[in-house]
Amino acid sequence: MGASARFALPFLAAGQAQKEVVHNEAVQLLDLIVAAAVEEEPLAVPPASPQVGATYIVAAGATGDWSGKDLSLAGYTAGGWRFVVPRDGTLAYVVSGSVWAVFRAGSWEIGAVRGDSVVIGGQQVVGARSSAIASPAGGTVIDAEARTAVGEILAALRIHGLIAS
Repeated sequence: MGASARFALPFLAAGQAQKEVVHNEAVQLLDLIVAAAVEEEPLAVPPASPQVGATYIVAAGATGDWSGKDLSLAGYTAGGWRFVVPRDGTLAYVVSGSVWAVFRAGSWEIGAVRGDSVVIGGQQVVGARSSAIASPAGGTVIDAEARTAVGEILAALRIHGLIAS
């Protein structure tokens, strides 16, 4: 009997006895992966009294029932813990923080949003970072208040990464 390449979901085999066992195991694993929602940020120690259906991200250095399952999704079922090894792009909603976690380059990235632009109502409101803009300086007539305001705007744009420093 084989398994799927990405998440090792077990395949049924022709002539196999008790196919329902293999099928049910695959359904349990799919229940962890499809529209995954984890209870909180990664834990290294399994919760003492998990609810059936609760899912967690296993932190590095996990102990107890999670030993050796670092970075996996761990779901508690009526039959105990089930684990899914994430692949790049595995996505889970973190319920406690109302943020997303994505598995990228061998680790979980939590709460970060990546993209090339932000478009709202068909209008791009944030795009690629612009080149650096010099702070105001010089001039024959200096308006200190305006210069301070422009400087603060530029500082805020730099802090938020919208323009280079």
